[in-house]
Order: sequence, then C-alpha cells, then structure tokens
Amino acid sequence: MSLTQEQQLQYIAHLVGECKKCDLYKTATHPVPGHGNPHADIVFIGEAPGEQEDLQGLPFVGNSGKLLDKLLNTISVPRQDVFICNILKHRPPENRDPLPQEMKVCTPYLKAQLKIIKPKIIITLGRFAMNYFFPGESISRIRGQVRNIIWQELSLTIIPVYHPSAGLRNGAMLKSLQDDFLSIGKYLQKN
Repeated sequence: MSLTQEQQLQYIAHLVGECKKCDLYKTATHPVPGHGNPHADIVFIGEAPGEQEDLQGLPFVGNSGKLLDKLLNTISVPRQDVFICNILKHRPPENRDPLPQEMKVCTPYLKAQLKIIKPKIIITLGRFAMNYFFPGESISRIRGQVRNIIWQELSLTIIPVYHPSAGLRNGAMLKSLQDDFLSIGKYLQKN
C-alpha cells in the first residue's frame, strides 16, 4: 500500500521530531518540520524557525508570518494552499545563523519534502535561504527573478525574495517584497 503525500509528509515530520543529528534539538522547544498543503503549487522556504515558530511548532507564525499572509492575499493565494518550511527544522539558540553542519543534516528532510510535494515554484525567503540554493549570489541582485536549477538531482524553479522580517524593518524592502509578490502572481497565472 502506497502512502498519500500527506502521510509521507507526516512521516518526514516524525523523523524531524526524532532527529538528533545535531545539537539544535537540545535547545529547541518544538521541531518545526513545515506545514501546509501536501499538493501545493508553491513552497516557501525560510532559513530557520524563530521564537514564535519554536513555541508553536509551526513555520512563519510571528510578525513575519502575518506579513507573509498579507502578501499572499495580494495575489489571492490562501495560506492553506501553500507549504511553508525552513532549511533548519529546529530553532538555533538566540536566532543565530544556521551553521553549515546543521544545514547539511537537515538537507535530506527538505529534499524529501520537495520530492513529495513537487511544487511548481519555490519562493526562498531571505538572503540565507537564497544562498542555500545560489551560493555567492546577492539577494538584492537576483530577488524577484525566476531561476531554474538542478539541486540535489531535483529540477526546481525558484524565485528569491527578501525575508518578510526585512520588510517589517525597512520600507524599501517592503516595497520590493510587494513588487516581487505581484511578479509571483503573474508567474502563477501564466504557468
């Protein structure tokens, strides 16, 4: 008997919950494997859970998540239609940047999620998530651009955008985020 996409994602979430491949599980309150529609056309990928995410075990539930919801509304995409996750599945202490070894041990979980969902498009949220797929690139240079890559033997279409938290702190970045979401809406209408 084959498992549904939802069951497969639940299994990945279970594995994340049991993971002890790095020390992040020791300081995290809850794992944050990801959440959303197993049949999503859009997957959003951030760098790591923050404080609210760690407390609730869900991605993008703080102020950044509220802004993400508003941005989704501008392109008439309900949050329940997308899948949202992070590269890291546990919160780094004090919200520090992810370490290379931590990203390395979390990569198989992200790869499995992307293989199960098969999204039409991935939106990376922020510089760190963008650099994960495009090492050495500048987010200010490639944000809002549709990029097709082969990553971990998967063919992916990615649009990098600024992290919503940057939009909350900086009006110019918020305007760029709004513009990029309008581009994402146009891309989805064409594809």
